[in-house]
Amino acid sequence: MRMNTTYTSYVAVGDSFTEGMSDGLPDGSYRGWADLLAARLAARTPGFRYANLAVRGKLIGQIVDEQADPAAAMGADLVTLVGGLNDVLRPKCDVEQVCGLLEDAAGRLAPSCKQLVLMRSPGRRGPVLGRFLPRMEELFSFIDGLAARHGAIVVDLFASEALGDQRMWAEDRLHLNAEGHRRVAEAVWQALGHEPEADWNAPLPPAVQPGWAARRASDARFAREHLGPWIGRRLTGRSSGDGRPPKRAELLPYEG
Repeated sequence: MRMNTTYTSYVAVGDSFTEGMSDGLPDGSYRGWADLLAARLAARTPGFRYANLAVRGKLIGQIVDEQADPAAAMGADLVTLVGGLNDVLRPKCDVEQVCGLLEDAAGRLAPSCKQLVLMRSPGRRGPVLGRFLPRMEELFSFIDGLAARHGAIVVDLFASEALGDQRMWAEDRLHLNAEGHRRVAEAVWQALGHEPEADWNAPLPPAVQPGWAARRASDARFAREHLGPWIGRRLTGRSSGDGRPPKRAELLPYEG
C-alpha cells in the first residue's frame, strides 16, 4: 500500500465518468465518484478545496484543449485524469492519436501537482464491449506506460468483475449508478494509501434473471430514452456536453 499523503486540494479532469452522472441530486446535479472522494478528503483536511472540470461527452482532444491548462494552473495537490474512452467507443478512432493527446494532458498536469491519478476505466460487460476491446486494451496498455513516465498512480477498474456487472450501471447502460460510483471512490481512496473502508471489488450476489417481458420492456425503454437520442446526436455531430460548463469550475473550499 502507498504511504498515506495529506491532500489539501483536488482537481478532477475528464468526461461524464468523472462528472459523475446517473446519481442525481434533488437540485438536478450529479454526485459521482470524484465528489465522494473529495468529500472524504475534505473530512480529514480543514480548508480542503475541490474543483471538477469534467464535462459529459468530451473527447480527449477537448479535454486537453479545455481542461488541462486550467487544471494545471490551479496547482492542486491531487489531480485525476480520465479520458479517451469516448474516443475509442466511436466507430472510427485513431488510438495512437488518442494516446498522444493523453500524453499531452499528463505532461501538462503531472508537474503541477503532488500526485496524478490515471485509470483503466470500467466497462459494462456484454457484446457491445467486446467489439471495442482491442482498442481499449491498447489504450490501457499505453496508460500503464504513461503512469510510469510521470510517477502517476493507475487505478485498474476495468479488471473488476464487480464493476463490469450490469447491476453497477444506470439505465442508460453508459454510466455507473450510485453503487458503482461509491466503489470507484473507494478504489481511488485505497490507491492513495488510505485505510480501506469497504471492499470495492467485492463480488455481487448471484443475479436473479428477470423474465422475458421485463427484459423486453427494459430494452424498449432504453432504446426510447437513451439509445435513440444518442444516435441522433451522433448523426448531427452534437454532444451531450455542448455548451455545458464544468460542475465546479473553480478550486474552492469543499465540505462534501
